[in-house]
Amino acid sequence: MFSLLPYKAPDFTQKQFVDAPDAVFVPAPADGVAPENFHAMSIFPEYMKVNGEWLLAEESRMDCGAVLENGKIAVKEFRRLKKGDLVLVGRTENCEDGIYMYADGFEEEKATKDTFAFRQNRSRETAFSKDYDDLYELLKYERDHGKIVWVMGPAFSFDQDARNAMSCLIENGYVHAVLAGNALATHDLEGAYLGTALGQDIYTHVSQPNGHYNHLQTINRVRYHGSIANFIREEGIDNGIVYNCEKYGVPYVLGGSIRDDGPLPPVYGDVYAAQDAMRNEIKSATTVICLATMLHTIAVGNMTPSYRVLADGTVRQVYFYCVDVSEFTVNKLADRGSLSARGIVTNVQDFAALVQKGLGLNK
Repeated sequence: MFSLLPYKAPDFTQKQFVDAPDAVFVPAPADGVAPENFHAMSIFPEYMKVNGEWLLAEESRMDCGAVLENGKIAVKEFRRLKKGDLVLVGRTENCEDGIYMYADGFEEEKATKDTFAFRQNRSRETAFSKDYDDLYELLKYERDHGKIVWVMGPAFSFDQDARNAMSCLIENGYVHAVLAGNALATHDLEGAYLGTALGQDIYTHVSQPNGHYNHLQTINRVRYHGSIANFIREEGIDNGIVYNCEKYGVPYVLGGSIRDDGPLPPVYGDVYAAQDAMRNEIKSATTVICLATMLHTIAVGNMTPSYRVLADGTVRQVYFYCVDVSEFTVNKLADRGSLSARGIVTNVQDFAALVQKGLGLNK
């Protein structure tokens, strides 16, 4: 059975913590501007000493500033700073400036490694059987005790079995939010509406006559109806990823791109509005699975800390998976420093089908 690793907080009775000075907070000189020598947060738990007490930044994000507000540490994007906000300054992370970055709170078993050994990185030759088994158990736990966020590229919508597998995961409660772009939703809806994705049959992958119009026709029809929900209802759509998100009340955030066609009505055209909407879902995420989308994967990786503080004050680990056929994308995210980041090099169509099967789901 899966169980969370316990969090072991620092021992603040140790000399380095007792002797540390209080952290220094300096007013922001202008809106969107941090004071000189500002401190930038990491993905790890970070504590600041305030009036002799070590405070944990509870909702963190890397490359953001720490602000003292009402006796607590708020972590804000620098663009959100307001003139006069008390912003943490100091570039050390081992108590010297009253700041402590803690990377060892979750004690995972570490295999003994030889100085010289083969196959230490993640590649297409890596055996992922154990990773899949671990993921199945994690998902079973998180379905009822956490929040699973899926970050999805359009590759899912190009294949009938992958669409069915993700639909099955949504139906059975293994998807609590979806972050994607215009393309994923467009081609998924195209598959439900016209049976194609980018004009190719989603099962045979044979291009259809005038099929290059199909995604534009789908977008146009959704815009005609005014919303995806109206389109689904009025056009009798009864399958697909977006359909099941709507049916089961799973929130989805579609972040726009400069190359988008249309786009669909709910797509965020303002990149910072999209970032805010994505972060609102990530703030409460406990497992994040990124699939075949380098842009969104890196974006979400940058806003996902390695820990989460629950409502009862418990600090727990955040699990982060990156699944991509590109070794570069997988290793870039696996190297982000998180204890819990795992990479799987495979195409996501096979991944979705394996997860569906491994969870014992049929559709």
